Amino acid sequence: MQVTFCGTRGSTPAPGPGFIRYGGHTSCLALAHDAAPTRPVLLLDAGTGLRRVSELLGDQPFLGTVLVTHLHWDHIQGVPFFGAGDRPDGAVHLRFPPDDHGTDPERLLARMMSPPFFPIGPEQLRGDWRFSALPAGSFAAEGFDVTAREVPHKGAQTLGLRVSDGRSSMAYIPDHCPTAVGPGPDGLGAYHDTVLELARGVDLLVHDAHLRAEELEAEGSFGHAAAEYAVALGASAGVGRVALFHHRPERDDVEMDRTLCRFTDGPLPVVGAQEGSTLSL
Repeated sequence: MQVTFCGTRGSTPAPGPGFIRYGGHTSCLALAHDAAPTRPVLLLDAGTGLRRVSELLGDQPFLGTVLVTHLHWDHIQGVPFFGAGDRPDGAVHLRFPPDDHGTDPERLLARMMSPPFFPIGPEQLRGDWRFSALPAGSFAAEGFDVTAREVPHKGAQTLGLRVSDGRSSMAYIPDHCPTAVGPGPDGLGAYHDTVLELARGVDLLVHDAHLRAEELEAEGSFGHAAAEYAVALGASAGVGRVALFHHRPERDDVEMDRTLCRFTDGPLPVVGAQEGSTLSL
């Protein structure tokens, strides 16, 4: 499995010279099979980093599935700018969690993507676009086995994902508020059953690290986790390595380096997700 980080930032894009190494685009991962490493077919989230998927494909259309963990702006705003999907020969199956009222998925997306907030609606995207709900459960998508489970996060039903190709596996939990379930053994949040199910034994855990431990008391209620929690969860779940993700928009490259220095002598390898980088699992 090839995992490319196309957007690593949380909440809002962070452009500028201080955000070059870790990136400024919001959440998007591109997954490809080893047999076709330059042809991603499964995308996780559709933040502004979705634009980078078009760069990966060159002049080729995207033919695959996009799984959106939740409908906050930083996970969906890239949809109308997805050049590799918005073309006559593109084919995109966009899936995201349903709302509490069973709203048709295309109409739900149109709340963000329609006049006067945007010049076109989802029905005007070119190519073969399909929109469907993504409930919790297990299913196959583009040759991968996927498990989706609800995780606590403020303001919308939010899913964490586990993806496997039969040889390697990863967990993607970009927005997670574990303190909503309880303080856990160290006050950073509970290692609850759902998140342990997603993370247990994976080769790579990509996890919300929006906060540092000392920021949790003042800002944890906004719906995010501390980097220290992500690493401790990885150790508890026996993962191969942890990629800190959903970087705070104010956290520039220097501050990201300082965060990572906290884990140089930790129990497992820890990296900061860097926009444009690819990990081979």
